[in-house]
Amino acid sequence: MSVWTVLAPILALILGAPVGGLLKGIDRKISARMQGRVGPPILQPFYDFFKLWGKETIVANKAQLIFVWLYFLLVVAALVLLFMGQDLLMTLFVLGFGGVCLVAGAFSVRSPYSQFGGYRELLQILSYEPILLLTAVAIYLRIGTFQVSSILTSGQPLLPYLPLAFIAVLIALTIKMRKSPFDIAASEHAAHQELVRGVYTEYSGRYYALIEITYWYELVFVLAFVALFWAVPLWIGVLIALACYLLELFVDNISARLTWRWMLRISWIGGVVLVLVNMIPWAGGWW
Repeated sequence: MSVWTVLAPILALILGAPVGGLLKGIDRKISARMQGRVGPPILQPFYDFFKLWGKETIVANKAQLIFVWLYFLLVVAALVLLFMGQDLLMTLFVLGFGGVCLVAGAFSVRSPYSQFGGYRELLQILSYEPILLLTAVAIYLRIGTFQVSSILTSGQPLLPYLPLAFIAVLIALTIKMRKSPFDIAASEHAAHQELVRGVYTEYSGRYYALIEITYWYELVFVLAFVALFWAVPLWIGVLIALACYLLELFVDNISARLTWRWMLRISWIGGVVLVLVNMIPWAGGWW
């Protein structure tokens, strides 16, 4: 076992939230500039986090608290497993269970806004999870294993062999990041507030802060997943992931929000089909 194998998950645990918070701050700053505004400082997400942490917490029921902690712990566990080089498929399942816990927390209260947001969040999970799981299978067909450590030491990048799967992952990334045209569960932008805050409606104080920091960890996870497509050398994969992040911000600011029906059509008919088509040569042993 190398030193990096031990050090990487520790760094992910310690630096995941600060890096995710900075990316969120950059997101808000770039979005403001694209809309002709000055925007908040890049460190604003951290100011908001500490402000929320110090506010009074109002709880609808204890189940809500259990689910938000499970959401946090499962997402962090998924990130640590990814940086430990563990099984990619298992890691995606852990991340998926974390998202389901957020939905269960929304369903545990009687607020119609919260439950409606929970239904939409569940639709988002059903939209992006098949793409991510099938992409993991496509990577298995190319590399011969689900181990992230083997992907990093394979000696060749995945992107030239799985370009269609990469495009599908970008679709899933838009949904996972809750960006337009697929920000249907939480109404990310101020102009989209008919759901109040959707799946987050009944959270306040430090538990809402906990959801925010979990989103930062999630953001780092999905960008690390994108970086796996060019893991040799890894710094190129990191640059590709950051470029994809900027692309997502651009699409977010030029797109109108679509309905959940369009989201399912694009993800299932578009994203899933792209991955399946890309899998055919490797499943058939043609290449």
